[in-house]
Amino acid sequence: MNTSGTGGAAPVVGVPDVRIAGMTKCFGDVVAVDALDLEVARGSFYSFLGPSGCGKTTTLRMIAGFEQPTSGEIFLAGEPVAGVPPYRRNVNTVFQHYALFPHMDVARNVGYGLRQKHNSKQEETRRVGEALELVRLNGYERRRTWELSGGQQQRVALARALVNHPTVLLLDEPLGALDLKLRKEMQLELKALQREVGITFIYVTHDQEEALTMSDVIVVMRHGRLQQLGGPAELYERPVNRFVADFIGISNPIEGRLLWHDPATGSGRVESERGLRLEGLVTDRNARPSAGDAVVVAVRPERIRVELLAGAPVPAAGWTRVEGRVSQGTYLGEQTEFRIATGLAGEVIARRQNASGGGASGVGPGDEVAVSWEDSANLILVA
Repeated sequence: MNTSGTGGAAPVVGVPDVRIAGMTKCFGDVVAVDALDLEVARGSFYSFLGPSGCGKTTTLRMIAGFEQPTSGEIFLAGEPVAGVPPYRRNVNTVFQHYALFPHMDVARNVGYGLRQKHNSKQEETRRVGEALELVRLNGYERRRTWELSGGQQQRVALARALVNHPTVLLLDEPLGALDLKLRKEMQLELKALQREVGITFIYVTHDQEEALTMSDVIVVMRHGRLQQLGGPAELYERPVNRFVADFIGISNPIEGRLLWHDPATGSGRVESERGLRLEGLVTDRNARPSAGDAVVVAVRPERIRVELLAGAPVPAAGWTRVEGRVSQGTYLGEQTEFRIATGLAGEVIARRQNASGGGASGVGPGDEVAVSWEDSANLILVA
């Protein structure tokens, strides 16, 4: 779907491909996007991640020009685009439903935007061939779109978007209609394609694994507001609040009160509601919590060690240990997940890598266990 335009001038070095300044979008009394500020660096892969209704698709549609902000500004390659219609913006959009023309073959679908811009037949043939080679569909020029698999149709939609050499490619959950195996394959292909063409990709998804797999930067949104922005490892290892910790992966939340906090190092100590004392890191670098403030300590399941209580070693310094009983064990292939009822930490979810012999043997439902983890696994989230 071609939305080319905004002049076609050479990009200015150092200027972000997309800059959003104080952008708000209201639908009646509903604030869909709330005072969003964001810069998207040239040649990067950004993903907007969040639950349904968080404002991620509305943001994408405003960048494309299908919606206009209630207030604030959008700049594409340094140029303001207020009032510029979609077809004059040098961005292209790929949707979940590819909107391919069934009466056209693959080549004519891909070249549709070029014909709208009155390119010569020779130029169209050359650029369509290049685009199809990028998505590994050379030789499919005369196929009808209804003869293709879902993954091939998705590649045709990508080729059609790339053929006009957009500054930014916008992708609105384009893999949502594919089965799980194909979706995982296409995630890797999309990232490899983005690196090859060097075009800025902005991707909308509600799938955390998809965002972690492909993105250079993830923008986590909730209720129209930006919650956290950063690389996949940063968001997973250092979530700034409970929402991000729960949305990016799984965490074990332990509620309590802050006893002390050292702003210089970020370290702190918490006493939980059940009397468990925990030391860890305040993950929000901008937070300045005070003693007595309500906080949540999050611990990732893979950081937790589970051992049969009988014979479990005494934990070393710098470790926390609680006792409990396994209520459920779920085999997940490469891992086994345990749910453990403990007195001091509530229900704890732990995941253990399975050995080659088939499963995490030795621990099962009903067993009394020792649950332990290092202090470095404690992420203190300011409530």
